[in-house]
Amino acid sequence: MNRRTFIQSTAVGTAATLFSPYGIAAPRATKYRTALIGTGWWGMNILRAAIAAGQSKVVAMCDVDQNQIGKATAEVEKLNGDKPKQYRDFRELLATEKPEIVIVATPDHWHPLICIAAVQAGAHVYVEKPISHTINEGKAMVAAARKTGKVVQVGTHRRVSPHNISGRDFIRSGKAGKIGMVRTFVHYGGGPGQVTPDSETPQGMDWDMWCGPAPLRPFNTKIHPRGFRQYLDYANGTLGDWGIHWLDQLLWIMEEKYPRKVFSAGGRAIKTDNTDAPDHQVAVYEFENFTATWEHRQFAGNNAEKTHPQQAVGCYFYGTEGTFHMGWLDGWTFYPTDSKKPVIHEDAKLDMPDQQNIANLWADFLDSIEKKRTPVCDIEIGHRSSNMALLGMLSMKAGRSIEWDGEKGIIKNDPEANKLLERAYRKGWEYPKV
Repeated sequence: MNRRTFIQSTAVGTAATLFSPYGIAAPRATKYRTALIGTGWWGMNILRAAIAAGQSKVVAMCDVDQNQIGKATAEVEKLNGDKPKQYRDFRELLATEKPEIVIVATPDHWHPLICIAAVQAGAHVYVEKPISHTINEGKAMVAAARKTGKVVQVGTHRRVSPHNISGRDFIRSGKAGKIGMVRTFVHYGGGPGQVTPDSETPQGMDWDMWCGPAPLRPFNTKIHPRGFRQYLDYANGTLGDWGIHWLDQLLWIMEEKYPRKVFSAGGRAIKTDNTDAPDHQVAVYEFENFTATWEHRQFAGNNAEKTHPQQAVGCYFYGTEGTFHMGWLDGWTFYPTDSKKPVIHEDAKLDMPDQQNIANLWADFLDSIEKKRTPVCDIEIGHRSSNMALLGMLSMKAGRSIEWDGEKGIIKNDPEANKLLERAYRKGWEYPKV
């Protein structure tokens, strides 16, 4: 089968089937009172898609950084004329504005409390990934969504990207044969870096609130804005950041819910800056019929490993009929075991300027609200995918392999490791309970 025939029969047909009922189309009359909590780079990417969909009246925005929120509200007014009110505390926003939709695009450590408060206040939620900093927080988020009956969509947008969908169809159809191993990875070049001194909190920034339930540490420009993912008080390093994307693809394509055993090792072999997340890490996930691995590295960039001129990212699915690479900017490629057969490739189909597919995921979110159905990236799905990254971090912290009971959400026969399913919150903040 050549590339043209395959794309016509699979990619186009699948995309039409998935998106035609609720894809990007003319806006309906319904306009939802919408609020954005976390007005940085990624939050605004989501809100732009929401505004473009034509079914949101942006009534409020919340951020502890007044320098950031000022620019964001000005952009909203320019885009659609809405004049959202500004808030520093999400609780005040929820109580005063009573939004129908809340976008949670804060740093990871804030996702659980805000998401739970929003559904309890009567809002549907679009929450970024990973959904939580610890596994038990994710359990509480799923429970809150189910109890309130609200739609909670997780921003794992690759599940609606056309080339990801057609690639999944290719593997599920058996064209790659039986899959015995999956390798997920992100490799970027870099060096040791340098220590950036702590500094005074900028004017207009509520640093205490930014830290919230997490430990309070001195302000540092390498943490905010956008650097928090490499600080383990607030996120889970590259495994939490990039791993959620490709480990989610793994579960989705292989139709799995969770691994049965996990082992991870890593450390800081090169980095000497003031981040504390691993600069390299490997995690091994044992499933019933195959083994999966995650690996990342933030040094020793090279041309040998690149899957695209700009990066080395994605998943390799190793099957009896060949090797399938699911990528990002480079789409997907299948390399047959039989060298006489042609390589099959499909280019990526990505929205600009962010090279993602947020608009399709937002369309699904709106449709799921209107039809009272489960969204494509439901909170329980996002919880399982987040757990893959969190279990890898947990194993590394514990220093040993763990046996995971996915149905009960506990580690088998390891009371000490089970303590790492949650962490103590800073005084004044209550840990969410299931």
